[in-house]
Amino acid sequence: MKNLHIKNGRILDPANHRDEIGDVFVVDGRISYSAPSGKCDILDASGLVVAPGLIDIHVHLREPGQSHKETIATGTRAAAAGGFTSVVAMPNTSPTADSAATIAWIHERAKAGACVNVFCTGAITKGLAGEELAPFGALASAGVVALTDDGRCVQNHEVMRRAVEYARMFQLPVMDHCQDYSLVGDGVMHEGEWSLRLGLPGWPRMGEEMIVARNAMLADLCQSPIHCQHISSGGSVRILREARKRGIPISGEVCPHHIALTDASLSTFDTNFKMNPPLRAQADVEAILEGIADGTLTILCSDHAPHASYEKEVEFDHAPFGITGLETEFAVFCDLLVHKRNVISLARLIELYTHEPAKLLRLDRGTLSEGVPGDVTLLDPEREWTFDKSASQSLSRNTPFDKMTLKGRAVATVVAGKVVWQAED
Repeated sequence: MKNLHIKNGRILDPANHRDEIGDVFVVDGRISYSAPSGKCDILDASGLVVAPGLIDIHVHLREPGQSHKETIATGTRAAAAGGFTSVVAMPNTSPTADSAATIAWIHERAKAGACVNVFCTGAITKGLAGEELAPFGALASAGVVALTDDGRCVQNHEVMRRAVEYARMFQLPVMDHCQDYSLVGDGVMHEGEWSLRLGLPGWPRMGEEMIVARNAMLADLCQSPIHCQHISSGGSVRILREARKRGIPISGEVCPHHIALTDASLSTFDTNFKMNPPLRAQADVEAILEGIADGTLTILCSDHAPHASYEKEVEFDHAPFGITGLETEFAVFCDLLVHKRNVISLARLIELYTHEPAKLLRLDRGTLSEGVPGDVTLLDPEREWTFDKSASQSLSRNTPFDKMTLKGRAVATVVAGKVVWQAED
């Protein structure tokens, strides 16, 4: 491995409460506080922020089985271009990641073609069917970092209870896509004024909130962590806030589209604004921002969900849910949370992408402590740029942020001391 000297940057390492101008060294692929004795590459970080490598805990890489949407190689290139040194892959692949064999295949594929670290989640239930638990012990031995049926939600509360109890034996958090099917039905967008205007089936807030409340009660009963994915409803924020005040081990994450956009964005029937859970009303946006500010919501992520163009170019009702987001998420959050709304500091923004997800998943990442893997992201929080989806590293282009001008960008991504991506000047 090459040694690397990152010099003259503003080091922001929230895990160690470090904010200072200085140098970072990567020696033999790991962070070092002292310069290497031999030759090393130099990366000038003058005027930039040097942060621990960013982590996205909610990414769909689509392999195996859906490589027309994304591959591990293209998805990790998009991650690197967004400043991410680690991504956590969801299990709704084909075949489902519900066995040690599939997890091993993903790891081998990542070893051969990924430019950033790929961590795997395993399915809660076999085939994501919500009925029979997957073999958690085998999945844990294969190296999964969490369990989730993301893309689906376990509806049977008894099955979910046993899943959380079983996961506790292996010290694995359970991550849940919160959706009550009986309440959501055929909903394709937020139930409210705009669903009435557009004549589209509504997806009510309660469809998320009922499962968030269920998860809070199960986390309390089982005393094992449950993480609620892509929170979109103000009611969900209130439930999480109350539960966390009581010491219940439950957490929640936020995606950029749920605070940067609202259901009014669907007025043109553009399927690139169709996602699950859906874009909500402005009142929900404000509640989520408050939840980020007061520490109720502790993790930021993309829910990167690529789809081929022909899959999205159909009637709104029939288009698949999901958008890409790896290349734009940090910029959207930095622009909105730090610059425009002053919701949190830049240091806290970095913490929500590093220390917090690493803590939830027990990863030896998310910090610049000596001896940890040498994953580093260089950021320019003042840089203004315009995202052009035609230049995306992802295999798919289903984004609502095309041609949007944003303030804040990752300008270099370093994995184990190797520069895997740099922005053009």
